[in-house]
Amino acid sequence: MPDLFVYGTLCHRPVLAEILGRDAQAVPAMLPDLSVYYAKTKGVPEAALCIAPGTAAEGLLLQGLSDEDMARLAFFSGGFGEGLQEREALTGTGARLPVLVACSACPPLECGPLFHLSEWAADWGELARRTAREIMRQYGRASSAEIAGRRPFLAARAWAQILARGGAPHELRSGRGREIVEIVQDHAGFEGFFRTRAFELRHQRFDGSMTETFSRECFVAYDAALVLPYDPATDRVMLIEQLRYGPLFRGDPQLTVLEPAAGLVDAGESPEACALREAQEEAGLDIRELRPMMKVYAAPGYSTEFYHCFLGLCALSEADNGMGGLEEEHEDIRNHVIPFDEALALCESGEVNVGPLAMMLYWLARHREELRSSA
Repeated sequence: MPDLFVYGTLCHRPVLAEILGRDAQAVPAMLPDLSVYYAKTKGVPEAALCIAPGTAAEGLLLQGLSDEDMARLAFFSGGFGEGLQEREALTGTGARLPVLVACSACPPLECGPLFHLSEWAADWGELARRTAREIMRQYGRASSAEIAGRRPFLAARAWAQILARGGAPHELRSGRGREIVEIVQDHAGFEGFFRTRAFELRHQRFDGSMTETFSRECFVAYDAALVLPYDPATDRVMLIEQLRYGPLFRGDPQLTVLEPAAGLVDAGESPEACALREAQEEAGLDIRELRPMMKVYAAPGYSTEFYHCFLGLCALSEADNGMGGLEEEHEDIRNHVIPFDEALALCESGEVNVGPLAMMLYWLARHREELRSSA
């Protein structure tokens, strides 16, 4: 089998190692009359081969690939499209070698600017490596087509791991970190939109001794941005009503709940940008200013889900009552613009039974007078 020519993001060695499960045997090479450009995609930037006579696309020749290696590369790439094409590549010695290329070249007008691996790796390499790991965890369990649909969410899950590095203050807490925990064994769990991780661990107690090894499971989810729209001039808030599956499967007779506007933080997206986007998508609101509220775990005993909460200062009126949400995301949302005191009373009555909304309303109660005086 001829060597496989790869380009763009696949030339980043840490990403290749995650895909193949080992370090790749590779040499630099060039493909005549082509150049590598950024592809016009959302999320983590990808690369595309574009027709460019008189130039040469930089890449790597992957040598000694097995059938398993090819299968792993095809799985990660979502298949090889129109198939592998045979071309000639130039090596550093000037030799022309027959190679396989997994792409059809497109006109430059369909691409973005020229791709530079070093710049891309500095900005996106860590996220790309973690995303590749998330994708390859599902190798042998899902099809390429299934992975294509999940890819943005797997990238968002990898991005959550990077956002987590910021941590939080620990003036009262002991500040103990990962060094106190030993994962003795990691078992295969469900891999899909969500992930369950089953594992055995032991850890250091507060008195310095070690526990016995015991079993636990963790629900691996995402970071989410939540925004509570508030108009300090009229002292009104907007609450979002929609059907949720937790009440459905718990057996609650009331299946819709009241919440703040919220959504998953996309890969590479800041929580602030996500909050502004969700306020527009779910409620049609243009937030003029975001005020940071709390950053909290939803259920740290068994879930990685993490909330970045914001107060969204904006103008609210009766006209903002109505329906919202994106049809392509199967969102069916009803918006309620109500006085703040009425919203707080819903906490007292129990009609607000979603923790984040109650928490955010009580935060607003503490800061409300200051916000209204400066409106």
